[in-house]
Amino acid sequence: MGYLEEFDKESANSEINCKNQDDPIMKRSPDEKINFNPPSESPLCTFCTSDESCKIVRSRTKLMNILVEKGKHQEAQSVFNDLIRRGHKPSLVTYTTLLASLTVQKRFEHTHAIISQVHKSGIEPDSVFFNAVVNAFSEGGDMEGAMKMFSKMKEYGMKPTISTFNTLIKGYGIAGKPEESLKIMEIMSMEENVKPNLRTYNVLVRAWCNKKNINEAWGIVHKMVASDIKPDAITYNTLVTAYVQNGKTEEAENVILEMRKNNVQPNERTCGMIIAGYCKEGRIRDALRFAYKMKEFGLRPNLVVFNSLIKGFLDVSDRNGVDEVLTLMEESGVKPDVITFSTIMNAWSAAGYMIKCQEIFDDMVKSGIKPDIHAYSILAKGYIRVQEPEKAEEILSAMQKRSDLYPNVVIFTTVISGYCSIGSMTSAMRVFGKMIEYGISPNLRTFETLIEGYAEAKKPWKAEEIVQLMEGFDVRPEKSTFLLVKEAWRAVGLTQETREDGLEKFSSFSRLQIPNVVLSEQKRNNNRKVLREAVESSFACRFGERPPVVSRRNFRGWISCQVGSFCTVLY
Repeated sequence: MGYLEEFDKESANSEINCKNQDDPIMKRSPDEKINFNPPSESPLCTFCTSDESCKIVRSRTKLMNILVEKGKHQEAQSVFNDLIRRGHKPSLVTYTTLLASLTVQKRFEHTHAIISQVHKSGIEPDSVFFNAVVNAFSEGGDMEGAMKMFSKMKEYGMKPTISTFNTLIKGYGIAGKPEESLKIMEIMSMEENVKPNLRTYNVLVRAWCNKKNINEAWGIVHKMVASDIKPDAITYNTLVTAYVQNGKTEEAENVILEMRKNNVQPNERTCGMIIAGYCKEGRIRDALRFAYKMKEFGLRPNLVVFNSLIKGFLDVSDRNGVDEVLTLMEESGVKPDVITFSTIMNAWSAAGYMIKCQEIFDDMVKSGIKPDIHAYSILAKGYIRVQEPEKAEEILSAMQKRSDLYPNVVIFTTVISGYCSIGSMTSAMRVFGKMIEYGISPNLRTFETLIEGYAEAKKPWKAEEIVQLMEGFDVRPEKSTFLLVKEAWRAVGLTQETREDGLEKFSSFSRLQIPNVVLSEQKRNNNRKVLREAVESSFACRFGERPPVVSRRNFRGWISCQVGSFCTVLY
């Protein structure tokens, strides 16, 4: 066990002990500590202490594996903690499963502790455990630890597999040292029955691309071909992604020539990345050109691509481009969704044409597509922008009538800001009260919006009372908050010296007149726990059914007409 003693010394401070654990399935905090030692008062399992096979350990380990496969890592971790709490001794498979789960969660701080526990338990590690440890160190970028464990693995007569080598190559890529991977390739060449495979080369290509050295990445591709290993779509998509991320979408498109030369067909992901790259570079016409080119590959643009194209053409006020995209969209049999409508709504809203924005919203509803919270927010912000907060408030009422969608703190604060901007603080506080009544907890931005409103209304004493109100909602003022209050006093001509006199002058004023619902809510929730629980339960937004078929008359024809008018106005 000497190979583990070295790690045991390094990890002396890595063990984490936990006592009095709750039920393993009920406690699922991602920060839950790992319990390696049972409580002193807990009796030990007689089967485990006698080194006999324990059925409970076997069954719980199987359960951990099932939970890990389903991505329920916190639950698997809780099952492990429960085993320890009940006095059981985990098996090597148990520790391996735990390590794999923690690696997926990137909780690498526990790796040394698990190695130490295996050593202390007197368990003889196998190749599966070794590979899990190598992977944990590699994923964490600790290649010194990974290589040390790799060497010990070989010392104990265990032959590394191609998966082991691929993991090490991946680790050097994560550590930003792809050049070190060449050494791994040399070691691999000296092993019997172990040769680089497609994944090996793909990992190397990704490592060089992540370091923005695309020339070296191409060198790896050429080595692949020379080794009679055919690059696949993953290989080329990695290169395409690298070019796009570096603002070289035209070169990314040229990768397709190489793909077709090697009989590799571009897929939807390849084309989507190139179109997204052209849109990002503002080359919308090139993006549309490539969308037509997809037919050559037996592909057609998806909804994400069409929405990106529509947004791109709207951004440059190209009405012909938008109409062309809508036509292609219909010809491709792709149905618009809430994002399609919202994108066009947002263009009208940003330009201040709320009548058109509302018409598109109404047309979306008539088409059977349920607006999401983003669509409602576009409407609300638009009405605030044109100083019509009453209509923005109507949006809240419309949302409250739905059982599958709830207003959140952002949209409430937006409406509040609208009333503040026109100096109607009574209405702003009324909406604030409605917000609390609805179970939504205000945040820092909400309170600072109210402070700014009272500052504009020349009522700094009320701005200061808003700061006092924040305490009742567990929101801590920041430096920006106090600066806003300071500016509010300065706006009414009070200097730092006269401020105290000003405060005394207004001390006879009653507490800030908050709607009764706010005050009564605060009285009921003195410990503020109920309010927070209400917020957590009502904050989530759920989406409706998939959009039904929308006819050309209802969608493309009507909207393209609207967009045409919009673009004409901008010209």
